[in-house]
Amino acid sequence: MIIERFAPSPTGLLHLGHAFSALSAFEAAKSGDGRFLLRVEDIDQPRCKAAFVDAIFEDLSWLGIDWETPVLFQSIRLHAYQDAVSTLTEMGLTYRCRCSRKDISAALSAPQEGDLPTIGPDGVIYPGTCRERVDGSDADSVRLDMRKAVALIDWNDPPEFVEIGEDTKKLDANFLTQHCGDIVLARKDIGTSYHVAVVVDDAFQDVNHVTRGVDMAPATAIHVLLQRLLGFSTPIYRHHRLIRDADGKRLAKRHDALALRELRHQGWAPNDVRAAVMQSV
Repeated sequence: MIIERFAPSPTGLLHLGHAFSALSAFEAAKSGDGRFLLRVEDIDQPRCKAAFVDAIFEDLSWLGIDWETPVLFQSIRLHAYQDAVSTLTEMGLTYRCRCSRKDISAALSAPQEGDLPTIGPDGVIYPGTCRERVDGSDADSVRLDMRKAVALIDWNDPPEFVEIGEDTKKLDANFLTQHCGDIVLARKDIGTSYHVAVVVDDAFQDVNHVTRGVDMAPATAIHVLLQRLLGFSTPIYRHHRLIRDADGKRLAKRHDALALRELRHQGWAPNDVRAAVMQSV
């Protein structure tokens, strides 16, 4: 049975891009007599607002999307994410990091051998400054030691993952170490990270099909790695095209003019939204 999910963060209003993702996942689940789940990714509590949660429910219902209840809120599952980080720590795969963004920028500006990439799925690739530090009492985050993590993978038979409409892909050690680096697993102020929370909750909810924007495709390798390390199964991933504005820029929550709530106030109907997001862009 197909089990799809839509997992927005309540840090702003849903826009046309969210509608496309939600409708794609919902219709994929229903066409296969599957299940559709709604998950609220509210781990960043200072930025998440109850009013945006209400707006998510209202906008999705208006679109004709229904979901199973109760809705899973990530804010009540911090213990599960911390357990996952603890498991990785017990495996010897983590270290504590105290570097600020300024520290990382300074490290990257220093002369380096080779032409290494500096931008990855999480933005600037961490240069590993704290990797060999012993005292982590003043650390702000916990990072995955990617070199040690990939060393645990049998590269004679690497993990595979499927993107719908494309050939099966194999996890690649070079991509993980050079293009992802030592990702953050938990921050002091939040207690977890997106990567850990999404992997743990997909496993917890038995999600086996993940539909999301192509901008998330580079993070898929990170998620597949974490799934293998934590003993979770890997869903089938489908990365859809992005909905863009009139200038060709990817929509973000700052695009209030294209928020579903604003479009409704302008007189749009659900079918208008479907027509707008399904056309070629």
